[in-house]
Parts: sequence; structure tokens; C-alpha cells
Amino acid sequence: MQTVFSIGVDALAYGMVLFVISIGLSVTMGLMRVVNLAHGAFAMIGGYIASYAARDLGLAYAVAVMLAVAGTILIAIPVERLLYRRIYGQPELTQVLMTIGITFCVIGIANYVFGPTLKTIPTPDSLRAPVSLGFRTVSAHRLFVIACGAAVALGLWYFIERTAFGVKLRAAVDNAAMAAALGVKTEVVYAVSFAVAVGLAAFGGVVGAELLPIEPYYALRYMVTFLVVVSVGGAGSIPGALAACLLLGAIDTTGRYLMPEFGEFFFYLAVIAIVWIFPRGLAGRAK
Repeated sequence: MQTVFSIGVDALAYGMVLFVISIGLSVTMGLMRVVNLAHGAFAMIGGYIASYAARDLGLAYAVAVMLAVAGTILIAIPVERLLYRRIYGQPELTQVLMTIGITFCVIGIANYVFGPTLKTIPTPDSLRAPVSLGFRTVSAHRLFVIACGAAVALGLWYFIERTAFGVKLRAAVDNAAMAAALGVKTEVVYAVSFAVAVGLAAFGGVVGAELLPIEPYYALRYMVTFLVVVSVGGAGSIPGALAACLLLGAIDTTGRYLMPEFGEFFFYLAVIAIVWIFPRGLAGRAK
């Protein structure tokens, strides 16, 4: 029972980390129609900023997280303005080539500025201490990650489905020309949406650093993982992304616990099976 409980907690935490990072990619792919393979690079940037702030500057963990999110968004704003706007509405191959190029540039700059070593993000004692649930003890950091994932899911759903900005975003996606004719500033809508997606990637990269370590080739190592999660869940679907992350997180964690020699075999086997049954993903939208 101890093993089953440990697998369950770790799987839930891992799934939530995947969700927080990947949901921004789901938004850009499903709502903005941009295949952003550089999404993991922004999670990497957030991790590097947080590591520098907490480890080298000695700032508090909460401050480091806020600096990571804000700093990544500030870096992403000119990138969106100068590069991404040129590929909105372009063929997928053009978007893939552009965003892969951005990924390699980010990796090169990060390694030059911070060095090619693993980056750790010191966590406060309150997150390192175990928490007693009465019948078992759980890592406080795991509970923190799970709570962050749940908060992001609810907050983003409300932001897209229940706010005036969400209405404008969905209108711009369905018919950008008509939305612009009705007074919607589509460029501003896309810029804000991109900033939110990038901020979530940075936030996920920081809070999930224990499960997905920040290292020199982070953006490439997890690029396929993030893309797979979005594809399985269905691009643009928050419930679908959450379901995919929890399901794949459970399968991957269980496989690593029970048969670690197989590596990611069960993760990708599950991906093949799910995509075969649900070609558009668990909650994909018809184009």
C-alpha cells in the first residue's frame, strides 16, 4: 500500500507539472493556431531566472518565482512582436522551423550566460518538510505542485470561458477579420494570450524543477513531451490537457516505479494507443 500511495502522489504531482507547463502550448496551438515548439524554452528561461535569483542572489523562493514569471514575459514580449507575429496564419512547417530556431538560440544564450551545468532552485524549509495526512506522510512540495496545477486549471478556464477577454480571444480565433471589424484589437489579444502562455510555462518550469530538472538542454529534452501532452489532450482544451497530463503522468510514473529499465516505453505506448483511438485527442475540436 505504501508503494501504491507513493506512486499515486508522485503521478499526480508529475501530471500537474506537465499540465502547468503544457497548457500554455495548448492555448497557442488550439486557440491561436501556432505550433510553438519553443514553448519549453520559455519554461527553461523561467527556471534559469529563478535559479539565479534564489541561489546566487539569495532571494526568497516566492520572490524568485515572481521574478521568473515576470522576467520571462518581458523577454517574450519583443520576441512575440518581432518574430511570432510574422508566422501567425502561416503554414505549420514555417512555424515549426521558426520556433525550433528560437529554441536553439535560447539554449545557446542560456549556456553562454549561465554555463552548461544543472541549475537548482532552493526551496524553503516549509516545502521540504513532510506533511502528515494521518495515515501517511507526503512531501509538502508535492502537495504544493498539485495545488498549483489545480489553481491554474480553474483560473485559466475562468479566464478563457467567463471573461470579456476570453470572448474576444475566441472571436479572434474563429474569424479574425470579423472580430477586427467589430472593434476587437486582435494584435493585443494575441499578445496578451501569448504572454499568459509564456508566464504559465515559466511558472511550471520553476515549481516543477524537482521533477523536471532545469539543465542546459531542457528545451529540447522535453519538447516532444509537451507536444505529446497537447496532442493527446486535444489542442485548445483545458479539460482535455488536464486529463491527458494526469493519465500519462500516472502511466509514466507507474512504469518508472515498477519497471524502470523500460524508461519512457509505457509513456509513448500509451500515447500511440490514445491517438489511435482518439485521432483529435481526448477532447479535440473539429477543425
